[in-house]
Amino acid sequence: MKIGYLLPTRDQVVRGDDDLAKLVDHARHAEALGFDSVWAGDSPLTRPRADPLMLLSAVAVAAPRLTLGTAMLLPTLRHPILMAHQLATLDRLAGGRLIVGMGAGFPTPGTEAQFDAVGVPFRTRFSRLEESIEVMRRLWSGKNVSFTGRHFDFHDVTLMPAPARPGGPPVWLAGGGGPSLERVARLGDGWLPYPPDVADYARERAAVDRTAARPVTAALYATLCLDDDPAHARRLLRESIEPYYNAPLEMVERIQAMYAGRPADTAAWLNAYIGAGARHLVIRLATDDHRAAMDDFAARVLPLLDGSSSILGGRQEGCAGGNEHEYAPEPAGTHQGDHGSPGRGGA
Repeated sequence: MKIGYLLPTRDQVVRGDDDLAKLVDHARHAEALGFDSVWAGDSPLTRPRADPLMLLSAVAVAAPRLTLGTAMLLPTLRHPILMAHQLATLDRLAGGRLIVGMGAGFPTPGTEAQFDAVGVPFRTRFSRLEESIEVMRRLWSGKNVSFTGRHFDFHDVTLMPAPARPGGPPVWLAGGGGPSLERVARLGDGWLPYPPDVADYARERAAVDRTAARPVTAALYATLCLDDDPAHARRLLRESIEPYYNAPLEMVERIQAMYAGRPADTAAWLNAYIGAGARHLVIRLATDDHRAAMDDFAARVLPLLDGSSSILGGRQEGCAGGNEHEYAPEPAGTHQGDHGSPGRGGA
């Protein structure tokens, strides 16, 4: 079991705070508390925030034990040669600690406008995502690459420096439902969805396992708001989520995995997903005080999670003492996430 923390890049912009050093400090604190990973979302225009790769480059140096992840990167907004180069550099800087969570983008007017602004036809996002993954993996081999596809055509390109890990960082995909799950099984090293129903999670995880071309790490992106008064936790969750998405909480929580309540009840809710196969939890904390919320999670939720002794890795005493996709659903029963739209599937 691994536990990750989502850096509050979008929340910071919503609050009008542009001090990015605070985000690096949050990562350091997460490392000190015993979190295994930190993650950053991507949405340059629809839901503006700090660039995830630039931010994670700073975190790579500041927190040398943490795994770094994107939740979720939108590679379809960039050319895959440049994207592969940036990710290889980040993986090299991090010593092979990078996980690349990717999504295609949820169909909202704002997301479509973001694609239009950078000159990418939104209707091509799924085929561009798949082709981009193929291109990047070829380039990460360190060999000379020529490629002719539907969207990209280039010859005699060699990427240097190559990623720290042979073959490049693992690619985790968002989404659920037929086409998205097939894509995860065919192309993914990991699966990072956020279904609000644990039964859906268990069923879709089993479907991926049955058809996957390689071992796929099952993860979960979950939004939490901790408070000993459940009604107050619910109010705080609403105050965080509604300006984030400019949408009612009731709409967002029908699509995303969210829980507001007491720490012990929160742990029980997370344990249901762990029982359904989740092996890496990416936690977004709905709060204005991330340091205090991280402390509370580490002290009162983390020790109660199934497998907590292995999660803490001997650091339980330190955690107790220390007493944050865009994801989205595809229409008509299938979803593909970008973890920044309210739909099922980024941040």
